[in-house]
Parts: sequence; structure tokens; C-alpha cells
Amino acid sequence: MSVSSEQRKRIILELLKSEGQVKVPDISRRCAVSEETVRRDLLLLEREGHAKRVYGGAVSAKPANYEPPYLHRQQVKAEEKARIGREAAELISSGDTIVIDVGTTALELAKAISGKERITLLTNSIAVAYHLMESLNEGRFSGQIIVIGGRLNPEQQSMTGAPGEREMAQFRVDKAFISIGGISLKRGISDYDLDETMLSRRMIEAAGQTIVLADDSKFDKEAFVEIAPLRKIDAIVSNVAPPKEWLPALKQHRIQWYEAKGEA
Repeated sequence: MSVSSEQRKRIILELLKSEGQVKVPDISRRCAVSEETVRRDLLLLEREGHAKRVYGGAVSAKPANYEPPYLHRQQVKAEEKARIGREAAELISSGDTIVIDVGTTALELAKAISGKERITLLTNSIAVAYHLMESLNEGRFSGQIIVIGGRLNPEQQSMTGAPGEREMAQFRVDKAFISIGGISLKRGISDYDLDETMLSRRMIEAAGQTIVLADDSKFDKEAFVEIAPLRKIDAIVSNVAPPKEWLPALKQHRIQWYEAKGEA
């Protein structure tokens, strides 16, 4: 049975609030209506100021200045983030010096690191540092862990602020793995917390390669604070192939795209 117009509106608004975007085919299947009907719903929501239509769906039109707590975000797209983490871990080589910033996808990367020798890992994420410590103690990899200090944010399990930025400025690393709140062709990569964003910028400045971790809910999404433009990115690891309209920009900026397809 198809879902009424008002019910569809509530469903769409709830998804925009929790995930920041909706896809036309997903709503069509969920509500048992045609994709054309969903597009009309999105047009109405856009006119009401609740949504902004993009290719294949819509994103929230509300200012993206709030990020849900870390533990809540761990439950969103958990399987996709785990795949991205495993794919990203394959980009680490023995002997590398890498930095991993804050984020639930970054945590999945930390969990997936295995079989590497003599690697040095820097992070400002308490959750990432904990899992790296466990793996190091279990002999899953060899090397050392450096925790970037600063002011503790218990809700996001991160360390941020000027002390951490000064500490990060001392280092040069091979690769920076950056977990983001949004990515768009216009604004590049962005996130919600100003202090976390400032430290992510320092990580990018220190890195020979910048690798972005982004599931498809982050596409065409602009969070509160810009981290870096697309030209500063070397690679993107995602759970899906790149949107077709992104291909010219990816080619122009020589950005490699890695699609995490799951277990072999």
C-alpha cells in the first residue's frame, strides 16, 4: 500500500534530519510510489524551505552547524563505514607515517589496520587511539602511536584546540586520513566542529597524501566549516562509485576514487 502525501513528507523530513539527504529511488521503494511522485514531494519541500534538490534526491536546506553525538553516529551506515575502513586500510604500507582524524569512519579504519610493520600513527581521536592501542597490544601491527593532545570533547571523543594544532605543526606524515561531514563540488570537504576542522587542516598541510573517507550520505552536502577544496585531496574512499557529474572534477584535480565493495 502506498504512503500518503503527509506521511511521505514526515518520512523525508526525518531522513533529512538524521542523514542530511534522501535518494529518490529509496523513498520510492519505501513509500510504494513512483519516483515522479517523490520528485514532486521534494519540489514542494524545497518551496517550503525544508530541502534543497540535488541530482538523484535532495539534501537538507537547514544550516549544517550541528553534528549528532559520536555514539549516535556509529549506528548510521555502520556496514558501509566498515567497508570503507577496510578499503582505506589497504592504502597503508609498512613503514608509513599516517595521521587519522576524528570520526566514526576513521574508527573503522583504525579497527581494520592489520599486518603492517613499523608504522607510526598519529590521531586526536580518543576512540581511534584506544582501538589502535588494543591492536598494537595484540600484535596486529607493529609501530608506535602518538596522541595529539588538547581540550577534550567527551561528546565527540576528540582532542582539539590550539595546543593540538601547534603539536601537529611539528610533524610531517606520508598520509592523512580525513573523515568528513560533507563533500561537494563547490566547497570541497567540510565538517561541523570548528576546532576539529582546524586540526584537520593542519593534518592535510602535514601530509604527502590526503585521503578522504566519505560514505554516500556525505555527497553534495555542505557542513558548517570548510576543511579544504577538492584540489587539496588526493584520493576518496567511499562505499559507492563516484556520481557521474563529479567525474570531470575528479579528473581535473587528479583525485583517485576507491570504491569499497565489501569482502572479497
